[in-house]
Amino acid sequence: MQVILSKDIENLGNANDVVKVKPGYGRNYLIPQGFARIANKRNMANLDKIIQEQNAAAEQILAAAKAIESKLSGVLLRTAAKAGTSGKIFGSVTNVQIAEAIQAQISETIDRRTITLLEEVKELGTYAAEVKLHDQVTVKVNFEVYEDK
Repeated sequence: MQVILSKDIENLGNANDVVKVKPGYGRNYLIPQGFARIANKRNMANLDKIIQEQNAAAEQILAAAKAIESKLSGVLLRTAAKAGTSGKIFGSVTNVQIAEAIQAQISETIDRRTITLLEEVKELGTYAAEVKLHDQVTVKVNFEVYEDK
């Protein structure tokens, strides 16, 4: 029996894959649980439409990520931190402050979990961070930590 998977199933396949399974497994488990549909002509035609829609949506997401990358590529972000007389800051600058600086300077909301600091920021100065906007788009941003008065 051939079925079209609706979800990723370990050791069987990914969503929208057409796989061959034993009839009892398909009829009694996969189809009733909503994990698969029978691979008939109508469902196969719908599968083609679904794949085209998903590809178009993925292209739009990639284009949006590239647009944000172009905005970030030449920008020097600035973030303030309280510092002592020797230039050491109290605490450290984290990816949360970098995300806030991106929001303030280029008006783009970036999830803080996608920002990776390349080194610990414990002093005033200029540093770099990587922002992963998409699986295929990663941009290196420079930021300056200045004293908050």
